[in-house]
Amino acid sequence: MLRRNNTEHTGPDVVLIGAGIMSATLGVLLKQLEPDLTIEIYERLDEAAAESSDAWNNAGTGHAAFCELNYTPEKRNGSIDTKKAVQIAESFDISRQFWAYLVSNDLIRLPLNFIKSIPHMSFVWGDKNVDFLRKRYDEMQECHLFKGMLYSEDKEQLKQWMPLIMSGRDDAEKVAATYMPIGTDVNFGALTRGMFHYLQQQPGVNLYFGQEVRKLRQEDNGRWRLKIKSVATGDKKKVHAGFVFIGAGGGALPLLMKTGIPEGKGYGGFPVSGQWLKCTNPEVIEKHHGKVYGKAAVGSPPMSVPHLDTRFINEKKELLFGPYAGFTTRFLKQGSYLDLPLSVKVGNLRPMVAAGLKNIPLTKYLINQVRQTPEDKMMALREYMPEAKQEDWVLEHAGKRVQVIKKHPDHVGVLEFGTEVVSAADGSLAALLGASPGASTAVSIMLTLLHKCFPEKVKTTKWESMLKEMIPSYEQSLADNQELLREVRAYTADVLGLETLQHTT
Repeated sequence: MLRRNNTEHTGPDVVLIGAGIMSATLGVLLKQLEPDLTIEIYERLDEAAAESSDAWNNAGTGHAAFCELNYTPEKRNGSIDTKKAVQIAESFDISRQFWAYLVSNDLIRLPLNFIKSIPHMSFVWGDKNVDFLRKRYDEMQECHLFKGMLYSEDKEQLKQWMPLIMSGRDDAEKVAATYMPIGTDVNFGALTRGMFHYLQQQPGVNLYFGQEVRKLRQEDNGRWRLKIKSVATGDKKKVHAGFVFIGAGGGALPLLMKTGIPEGKGYGGFPVSGQWLKCTNPEVIEKHHGKVYGKAAVGSPPMSVPHLDTRFINEKKELLFGPYAGFTTRFLKQGSYLDLPLSVKVGNLRPMVAAGLKNIPLTKYLINQVRQTPEDKMMALREYMPEAKQEDWVLEHAGKRVQVIKKHPDHVGVLEFGTEVVSAADGSLAALLGASPGASTAVSIMLTLLHKCFPEKVKTTKWESMLKEMIPSYEQSLADNQELLREVRAYTADVLGLETLQHTT
């Protein structure tokens, strides 16, 4: 039950573990749907959005599948599979609607520049890759979600779109790019903190920092008992809750395993670390304006798709290249080196071993990434920016991503690149596992959670009407309804101050 049945229970209706974009999104959704709910949020660090939701760690690009080539794989017959790209593009438009609702109703007090319009581009070189990009563009034009995207092999045009990338490049080299003017850059750290600020102003909501959830156990009455420890003092306390969401990023898997729910058995995690090259030369930073994605190396994880990325962090324009992947045994940037070993249990040993054997190319790729010297990293940058100078760039450590390993009907274990909501059969607990595209699709992910955990509530007139108010396209397909897409994009662009296309009809 979401609400307490009687007065003898103590503790909140809802506990959210982790103060990232996922918990913030779910917290606001629930408080809008049920204003009388009592909610407690527990975060082991001393501030919100300090792990993967922070702009310097991972989140930043508004993933809408405009430029990320790993979302449009090439099939064996040479055709392009756009199914995942359509799903992600639609999900990002759902996120935009929710954010526009928050802004237009003064629920979050953020400068509108938490989200900025910035071109999203894909760039490739070589005959085979140019052929792939051309086919990708043609296939994506069949769906109105991608109308307005431009394609060019003309070097003069490409110089206008991406001068740093074209400067110093061999004239004989065959190149191509796509350009989408309505891409965005999102400061998910600022957005997350804005949502938590709103929640803290609401009656019945409390946010606790420096508090680590150590154990979870479901009691006979269906409620959950959590054991929580103060990071600073070591003091311990117990909290009882009717519903628990584990949104602790890389730390979600170990907590899920402690719940003992059958639905969580068999899951494992494969942690991947990341690094950025950060530009320190203001003149170079000003010459680039866009997010330019290339093709990922064979065997690399999705988070390692190379891109030259303009971001706006703390009101300042920044330029990053990467990320460079690496292997780690930590599940969080500020986690423990024992995270991976301690996550291996009898229930997930076979899936983890099977997934490891099946993904040997990934292991080799990560080993090579770890062995890279600063010179090697600069060589990778110069493939995208031929005239890059080493003195203009410094290495920054990004956050951690934990890819999901799980059982599969046709395999002992598979490595999943994406996100997954794992929920108890009675709907009293849910955990979010996985990584990319993560923050950009947080609203769609949390809507999935609501349907899984509160199936009867989402059918009520109260919840349905409120969800439609927050997300005008709720329960409708933007991919199948061109006019609806035009309307919601115009609405969100107006509220959020974003670029629009005049020819999307």
